[in-house]
Amino acid sequence: MPAAGLVLFIGGVVPDVAQPAPATPAAQAPSLNVDILYLGRQYNEPPPLSLLDKIVTDEGIQGARIALQEDALTGRFVNQTYHLSEMILPLEDDFKAKARAALATHKLVIADLEKDDLLALADMPEAKNAIIFDIRTSDDSLRQEDCRANVFHFLPSRAMRTDALAQYLVWKRWTNWLLVSGKHPDDLAYAEAVKRSARKFGAKIVDERFYTYAAGSRRTDTGHQQVQQQLPLVTQNAPPYDVVFVADESEVFGEYMPYRTWDPRPVVGTAGLIAVAWHRSFEEYGGTQLQNRFEREVGRIMTERDYSAWLGIRAFGEAVLRSNMVQPAALRAYLLSDRFGVAGYKDESLNFRPWDLQLRQPVILASARDLVSVSPQEGFLNPNYLTDTLGFDKPESKCHLQ
Repeated sequence: MPAAGLVLFIGGVVPDVAQPAPATPAAQAPSLNVDILYLGRQYNEPPPLSLLDKIVTDEGIQGARIALQEDALTGRFVNQTYHLSEMILPLEDDFKAKARAALATHKLVIADLEKDDLLALADMPEAKNAIIFDIRTSDDSLRQEDCRANVFHFLPSRAMRTDALAQYLVWKRWTNWLLVSGKHPDDLAYAEAVKRSARKFGAKIVDERFYTYAAGSRRTDTGHQQVQQQLPLVTQNAPPYDVVFVADESEVFGEYMPYRTWDPRPVVGTAGLIAVAWHRSFEEYGGTQLQNRFEREVGRIMTERDYSAWLGIRAFGEAVLRSNMVQPAALRAYLLSDRFGVAGYKDESLNFRPWDLQLRQPVILASARDLVSVSPQEGFLNPNYLTDTLGFDKPESKCHLQ
C-alpha cells in the first residue's frame, strides 16, 4: 500500500494533491463567429484541349470546403466557429444587386471572379471595409494600375509566372526564345509579360510569331494531320533559338506545340513547361498530405484554383486564430503585418506584399506529369524576400494604394 498522501501511477509516485481543472475553450478566449462568403459566377469556360483532362464544374469551391474543415477543427479548441456561405451566380443574374445584398452581412470574401466582376465588387460602397481574396485572376493590371486596397491576390500574377520560367531558362543558359502567341487579349497580355521577363533577366526574344489558323475538329479522322501540318509552319525559318515560349491563355493551340515545332526545341509558357501555384506532381514539403486528402474527399485532383481557394480560407483562419479578431480593419492590419504568415506546403511561410497585396510564394515549374523545378532559382537575390524576384518588386510597382 502507498503511504498516506501518495498515489501510485505508472512510472513512479506523485503527491496526491488536487489538480486544477483543464481550462475550457470559453475560458481561453471569447467566442468568435467567422462568416466567410464564397462569391463566384458560372462563366462559360472552354473544355480542356487534352481529352485526358476531365471537365471540372466545381473548381475552387471544393478547395474552400476542405480548408473550412481545417479551420473549424482548429477553431473548436479556441472557441471560434467558422461558416462558409456559397454564392455562385448564373451569368444571367443581376450580379451587382446580389453582391451588394451579400456584402451587407459578409465582409470576408473569397472572390472566384474574372477581372471586370472583381473590380465591380471591389468598388461597391458596401465593399469599402471588406477584405476580398482574389483566388481566380493572374492579371498584372490588377496588381498594378487597377489595384484595389480591399483586394488581396492569391494566384501568381502573369509576371510572376513568366519570371519563374525565365529564371529557370537563364539558369539552364537557354536564353534565346522564339515567342509564339495567340491573338486573344489574354494571350497578348501573357506575351507582354514574357517580353518583360526577357528584359529583366537578360534573355533575348529572337522572333515573335502568331498562331492565326482557324481551329479545326481534332475528333475527325484526319484531325491530327491538320495539326501536324499547321504547327511546324508557325516556327519555320526562325532565327536560331533555344526554346519556344508559348503565349496561349485562351487554350487554342498551345497543347499541340510540343513535338510539332520545325526545329527540335523544348516548349515552355502556357504549355509544355508551365509555371503554376499548384500541380498534381508536387508532393514535397508535406504536399502529399494535401493532395491525398483532397482526392479522397472530392474524388479528383486538386487544381490550381482549388489550391488558391484552400489557401484563402486558411489565410482567413490563420489571421483570426493568431489575432483573435474578426473585424475587417483589424484583420487587414494583421494580414499586412510582419506577424502574419500562412503555411502553403512550400517550405516557407507565405505573406503579402504590402505595395500590391500579392501573396508571396514560390512558383512550381511542371510538365504534364512531372515536377521539374521550383522558382525562385538559386542565385537570384533580393534584400528582403527571394520570392520578390518574381513579379513586380516595390520599385517597379504602379500600384498606389489609398
